Amino acid sequence: MPRRNTTPIRLLLVDDHEVLRLGLKTLFTETANMQVVGEAGTRAAAVSEADRLQPDVVLMDVRLPDGSGVEACREIRNTSPEIRVLFLTSFADDEAVMATIMAGAKGFLLKEISGEELVRAVKTVAAGQSILDPAITQRVLTKMQHLSISSADGRKESLAPQELKVLTLVAEGQTNKEIAVALDLSDKTVGHYLENIFQKLQVTRRSQAAAEFVRRFSP
Repeated sequence: MPRRNTTPIRLLLVDDHEVLRLGLKTLFTETANMQVVGEAGTRAAAVSEADRLQPDVVLMDVRLPDGSGVEACREIRNTSPEIRVLFLTSFADDEAVMATIMAGAKGFLLKEISGEELVRAVKTVAAGQSILDPAITQRVLTKMQHLSISSADGRKESLAPQELKVLTLVAEGQTNKEIAVALDLSDKTVGHYLENIFQKLQVTRRSQAAAEFVRRFSP
């Protein structure tokens, strides 16, 4: 559910570099309607602070001293699914991007991003939308598009780009109506895409489709 614009966006900053956290805190403190409510430098602290503070957005690095930010994202989302996780990292490999998406993250950005773009991205994620750094979007979508699926008669089928987007949102637990809003489609069109996806994956329920997506497409 989209948040109200009248209340500040509450942020938890997670990065093992204190200087970077300080810079981010300064940026957001000077931005209207944003509030840094906490900081963490490890995976364990990120999970603990997210549970304690219940921020709107967790801005987190992929690599942390005691584990993966992806693991932290998965734990946070399992405990508090309403918290949005946005990754800000220097590591742009395809597997890292795919792993964050599968963990339920709302976005993936590179640290080369400008302060203005980062603020805009946080607002986008806080509003319930997803965002992916333009530098890696096309590469990841191309990789996903070429993942093939074996049909019952042995033919190889690929999910269309829009089908992959729909399936990704299904795997995140979104309803048909939420998917329709996110992709600017009608409910009927989303249903049509799901029929095609179910047929290609040889499943009959969305829970099975989500499970197949994780099994086949996760790194």
